[in-house]
Amino acid sequence: MPKSAPVAVSLPKSSFAIIFGVSLVTAMGNTGMISVLPAIGRSIGIPDFLVAGVFSLSALLWAGSSPFWARASDRHGRKPLMIIGLIGFAVSMAACAVVVGAGLNHMAHWMVIFVLFLLARALFGLFGAASNPATQAYVAEHTPPAERTTAMSSLAGAFGLGTVIGPFLAPLFILPFIGLAGPMAMFSVIALSMLFVVWKYLPESAHMPVQPVKMAPTMDAKADAAGKETPMWRDPRLKPFLIYGFIVAVCQTAQGQTLGFLIIDKLGKSPTEAQGFIAIAMMFGAMAGLLSQWGIIRMFEMNPRQLLRWGVAVAALGNLIVAFQPSYAAVVAGYAISSLGFGLARPGFTAGSSLAVGMHEQARAAGAIAAVNGVNVVLAPLFVLLYQQVHAAPFVLNMILMLAMLVYAFKNPQLANADPKPATQADSAMATLEKSDEGSL
Repeated sequence: MPKSAPVAVSLPKSSFAIIFGVSLVTAMGNTGMISVLPAIGRSIGIPDFLVAGVFSLSALLWAGSSPFWARASDRHGRKPLMIIGLIGFAVSMAACAVVVGAGLNHMAHWMVIFVLFLLARALFGLFGAASNPATQAYVAEHTPPAERTTAMSSLAGAFGLGTVIGPFLAPLFILPFIGLAGPMAMFSVIALSMLFVVWKYLPESAHMPVQPVKMAPTMDAKADAAGKETPMWRDPRLKPFLIYGFIVAVCQTAQGQTLGFLIIDKLGKSPTEAQGFIAIAMMFGAMAGLLSQWGIIRMFEMNPRQLLRWGVAVAALGNLIVAFQPSYAAVVAGYAISSLGFGLARPGFTAGSSLAVGMHEQARAAGAIAAVNGVNVVLAPLFVLLYQQVHAAPFVLNMILMLAMLVYAFKNPQLANADPKPATQADSAMATLEKSDEGSL
């Protein structure tokens, strides 16, 4: 009997809950750290643009290592890669806590602390990136195409929920004996707890590739002639989603990392006193993101094409409000509207890219999306420098970029036709290749 292309089945709720937890813990820790970074930087004396640069080396390593971890998850399984990612996250957070503690106690010059902070965070970029492609591929392998957008938006909801919980918990973890280093230490402990849950209770994916697979015939001419796979960032099926996703991720990261400085300066309070106000703003933004991913997408049964358009349109409006805000309340409202838009756009390009490739390519596609979501952070310091010159400038630039992506979503054929299909072309091509191979045996 000839083999057919793999068919996804429903993901067990218990397995999805664990995968959701992996993404939740990572998002919670990262956004919790982002919420306290302005206070940490100004307490230690690190310049604002370098505070944003703490994530730069980590982001480059994340982008470079994500494709490697995606391929490794095909060879070694989704579960082992999630475990590696959680270990990398926990160790990185613990190391960051030690470095920040040393800086707050003036045990070294701020430049030395900054370099050590950069290296401690880099551990996450190198090893923490292992879990992201594995979680996304696990969900895709157990979800039929018609349900992929909803599944991906639910998984993206882990990020949204984490951005609510992280900034909320971070001020509570600022303990007397370790101060601003407390949040990172506690997030490390939480990650180790999640690591045990994955190791003990998560079954391996039953639908991941069991042997090396042939690429669907979508390679460019040069790669085809050489018999090589097209790098995912050059694959014409994925390239528009990666471009769109990169710009959206750049704008969301830039806004998130600039927000804390804007609130500190607007309120005229000390970094520590302003921390609660920063957390409130980030929580409202996170709840708006959850509303989009768990409410609006499901209520209106939105497909990737609609998400790609509405997401950037709403985000552009939110950035316009933040740029010319008259008060702290307006900053919070504008940030929430922006987050609502980003909450629509992210599942749009994530689900759209997943649907654009075959089942056997899910990990590689997830690795490409993870790389895009990581490397954008490198540009955040430039937005902070721009903020230091003109406070409204980063948000105006964000608005312009979001409007450009709105035009791109309408004009690009791949994005304009991003809808779930009963079976992707790549899956059909893969089935044809497998049948012809078996017929020749």
